Parts: sequence; C-alpha cells; structure tokens
Amino acid sequence: MSLRNIGIVYRKELTDSLRDRRTLISMIVVPLLLFPILTVGFGYLAVELVGKARQETPKVMVLGGEDSPKLLAALRALRTIRIVTPSPDYADQISDKKIRAAVEIPKGFEAALERGETPTVHIYMYEGEIKSAFGAERLEKFFRRLRDQTVHEQLASRNLPDSLLKPFEIEQKNVASPEKVWGAIFGGVIGYMVILLCMTGAMYPAIDLTAGEKERGTMETILCSPVARTHLVMGKFLMVLTASLATAVLSVLSMAVSFLGMGKLGAMGAKHGSVQMTLHAQGVLAVFFMTLPITVLFSAALLTIALFAKSYREAQSYLTPMTILVVIPAVASMLPGVELNAKLALVPILSTSLVSKEIITGTYHWNYIVLIFASSCVYAAAAMFLAVKMFQREDVLFRT
Repeated sequence: MSLRNIGIVYRKELTDSLRDRRTLISMIVVPLLLFPILTVGFGYLAVELVGKARQETPKVMVLGGEDSPKLLAALRALRTIRIVTPSPDYADQISDKKIRAAVEIPKGFEAALERGETPTVHIYMYEGEIKSAFGAERLEKFFRRLRDQTVHEQLASRNLPDSLLKPFEIEQKNVASPEKVWGAIFGGVIGYMVILLCMTGAMYPAIDLTAGEKERGTMETILCSPVARTHLVMGKFLMVLTASLATAVLSVLSMAVSFLGMGKLGAMGAKHGSVQMTLHAQGVLAVFFMTLPITVLFSAALLTIALFAKSYREAQSYLTPMTILVVIPAVASMLPGVELNAKLALVPILSTSLVSKEIITGTYHWNYIVLIFASSCVYAAAAMFLAVKMFQREDVLFRT
C-alpha cells in the first residue's frame, strides 16, 4: 500500500472539501455554536421562564367550602393565589390553562376537624404544566400549614407535646461529589450530543466525495488516474474521518468551555439545589478517546452507503434515516435503569454513550472501557473493509 498515493488523494479531497460551504458549516460552525447555545442560551431561557412562572399569581378555583367560612376567608386572604368564581367545568378550564388549579373542600370540613375526623381535600392540576404545578404547590402548602396548626391545637388541648407525632427526624444527605451529581444529571446528554455531531460532521463530506462526484461527472476522471482504488478509497476515507474528528474535537472543546464558564446551573436549582458544574480535562480527553472508533465507524459506513446513490439528493435520502439509528441507542443511554454492563458494552453507539456518561461522573470502569474500545474498533474495521470492497465493484461505482 502506497502511503504517498493515499496522501495525494487525501490532500486533494481535503482542499476541495474546505472550499465547500456545507462541509465547513457542519464541521466547524455547528459544533462551535451548538453547545454554547444549548448551555448558556437555553439555560438562561429556562431560568427566565421558570422565574416568570413563579412570580405569576395563579388563578385557582375553590369548589365547596360554603359551610367552612374560616377556611374560605383564609384562602381569600392569600396573596400567592387569586380565587376565581367556581364552575362545574373546572377540569376543562385547567386543561385549557384558563385557571391553574382547583381545590375541592369536602362538606362539613371545619366541623369534621373539630370532631377529630380526617376529611380529604382534593387538589386538581394539569400534570406536566409548570404554572399549574406552582398553583397546586401553593394550595398544598397552605393546607399543610393548616394541618400542622390543627394538630398543634389538638395536642395542646390535651396537654400533649408536638413531638408525640414526630418521635424522630429523617434527613437525607448527599454523599456523592459535585462532579458525580452533575455528571449523573447531564452526562448522558453530553455523550449523545458528541456522538450525534460526529455523525453529522462526516455526513456531508461522505456524500460529496461519492454521490457528489457521480453527479458532477468527475468519478470517472478520478478512477482513470494512476492510483489504485484501495488508495483512492483510503484517501477519501481519511478526508471523511478528518471532518468527523474535527467535529468531535470542536464539540468537546466547545462543551468544556461552555460548561466550565457557566459555573452553576440555575435552571436546576429549584429541583436539585445548586448543581456545581465540574468537568475535568482528563474526562474531556477520555470522552474524545472513546469516540475515536465511532468516528471511524461513521466515516466508513457513511462513505459506503453514499456510494450507492446516483445523486446528492438520493444520498441524503439514504443517510437521513441513519440519524435515527444513531439517535435511538444514544437516547437509550439516558433512560432510567439503563446501566453499563458486559452485554451492553458490545452494542455500538449505546456502549460509547453509556461509558461517556460514566466518565463525565468521574467513574472509570476500565474493564468495560477496554471492551467497548476493542469492540468499537472491530465494528470500525468491518465497516472500513466493506467500504474498500464497495469501491471495487463497477456496478456500484457507475450506477445510473
């Protein structure tokens, strides 16, 4: 095999690709801008939206309670909610976001409390809708205070201490480092984004160097050159691999700079507290190292599939479904309960995404890392072998 010939083909294809605007956008612009937009832009937007939702005074509907005047008066005195006129179509109004929540007070509520009974208060909400959740939360907070006050009064009337109902306290404490907490929340997203960008970075060069050559009528000219087809496919492969690696490097660097620059994630503060963003250089390098075989696999597979197409548009129609094949296992790594094991370590893409998630948390399962890297190299070598074989077939090269 002549490295000189491969280098000549590679330099020629690299020069042509750098003149292509679509390749530059997918290889450089997208990875550089995507992570800052996702982290800073969407993070800031989420904080603003959640903040505005919390500041809003939600409209709530009170159903019943006519025989509990003290309770109704206390509810109307709340400044955190706005009581509206009751209506039998309260469920539809909540679903249509005309009101945010409704509370149903059982008949004889105050009298039942005085008798020591335990009536049930129903709070109706739109699950999954943040403003409705805030409205229901404020109602529930009010009734919890009322319940605690009622218990205190009943115990005091019997000369009993409040500790009778709380003989001991339960307190949860986090023992994981901030790095692990942050990685557990966002590690799967990082691996998913890096893998997806590696594929998109290789897609346009792979199409241009195969179907694009056919459409421009330059494939025959290249094949007539005094270069073996093996050298030709290796040069084209190296060009696609360069684009994929460049996308991977830029996306990882952009990710590291974006996350380290943000410091703390305010958007998750309400649910998870202050989540300290911790991302070490060794973790970034390890994620990049684990994606190397995947970039080879993507480059060879995309080059092979695009070679079957007769035109640029046809190649796009072939390769677009591949995005779904990549997205499904990458997203599966973020599902609860999907954890790295020996079987999943052999599944391409999914295994890389899972191990990247573990690496971001600062956990290095070296046995799985070796197994994943080795299996990914085998898949990449098989894809590379198939690409070379396809370039040897005349019926594939000259499809019309």
